[in-house]
Amino acid sequence: MNSGTLYNSKILLFGEYGIIENTMGLSIPYEEFKGHFIFEPVEETEEQSSSNTELKKFVNYLEKLVKAGELSCDLDIKALKKDIERGMFFSSSVPSGFGVGSSGTVVAAIYGKYCQNKIDVSDDIAPDDILKLKNIFSEMESYFHGRSSGLDPLICYLNIPLLIKSQTELDKVGLPKYNSGQGAVFLLDTGQIGKTEPLVQYFLNRCKEEGFRNMIKRRLKKYNDAAIEAFLNNDINPLMHNVKHLSELLFAHFKPMIPDVFHQLWQEGIDSNAYYLKLCGSGGGGFILGFTHDFEAAKEKLGNYELRRLYSF
Repeated sequence: MNSGTLYNSKILLFGEYGIIENTMGLSIPYEEFKGHFIFEPVEETEEQSSSNTELKKFVNYLEKLVKAGELSCDLDIKALKKDIERGMFFSSSVPSGFGVGSSGTVVAAIYGKYCQNKIDVSDDIAPDDILKLKNIFSEMESYFHGRSSGLDPLICYLNIPLLIKSQTELDKVGLPKYNSGQGAVFLLDTGQIGKTEPLVQYFLNRCKEEGFRNMIKRRLKKYNDAAIEAFLNNDINPLMHNVKHLSELLFAHFKPMIPDVFHQLWQEGIDSNAYYLKLCGSGGGGFILGFTHDFEAAKEKLGNYELRRLYSF
C-alpha cells in the first residue's frame, strides 16, 4: 500500500466568523486527527469508494478553475485524474462537519502532491508566501463551502500555529508553554455534524445590518483580540475575563450556530463561571471550545459529553 504525506487537522482557537470582518485569529495544528492519500488500495472498502467518488467531483471543479485561469498555482490535473482513476482515495480520521478541517486536509494534500510550482513548507517561510498559499487554498477550498478564507488548508499544509492579524497579514507565532495545572482549554464533542455554508451565509446576511456589523467591529473584536494577546502571553485572568465576554456575545448574537441542546449548558457556564464555551469553526454542531479554571469541575458539570483537553494552565 503506497501512502502519501500525513496532514494534521486544525483548530481555530480564536477568530471564528470575526476574521471575515478583520478581527484577529489564532489557528493551530491538531495532531489528534489526520489524513493522507492511499495510492494503491489493497481491497475495495466503503471508505475508499466514497472518497474516490468525492475526489472525482473535486478534480472536475479544479479542472474548471484551471481552464478559466482562476487557480493561482500550476496543478498537474492530468496526474491527479490518473491516480484517481486508478482508485486513489483519501484516508482520514478527521470528522467531517466538526470544525477541525476535514476539507482542509484534502486540499493541502492535493496541493502538496500535485502542485508543480508549490511553495515548500520550511521553518523560515516568508509572510508573503504564507499569504500566497492562503489565496491559493481559498480558491481550491471554495468547492466545499461556497466561500473559503483558505485558512484551514493553510494550517493543515504548514502544520504550524498562525496568527491572523488581518485578511492580508498572517505570520507564524510561538505558543506559550502552559503548566500542568487545573485550568484547561478543551474541546467538547456535540455528537452532531455542522454544516458550514448555510451558517456562513447567515452570518454574511447579518453583517448587512448596521447594528450587527458594529457589534462585530467594536465589541467582538475588542474581546477576541484581547483574549488572543492574553493567551499568547500566558496571562490567565485577562484570558478568562475576555473569553467570558466572547461567550456572552456569541450566545446573544450567534444562537443559530449553537445547537439548541447546548443553550442551557452555555448559559450555565457563564452564570456559574465554571467554564465558558465558544464556537469552534462555523458551529452548528461538531466541536465546541471550552475554557475553564478547573477542568475536573467542568468535566463533572458537562459529564454527558466527551471533553478533550488541548492545553493546561
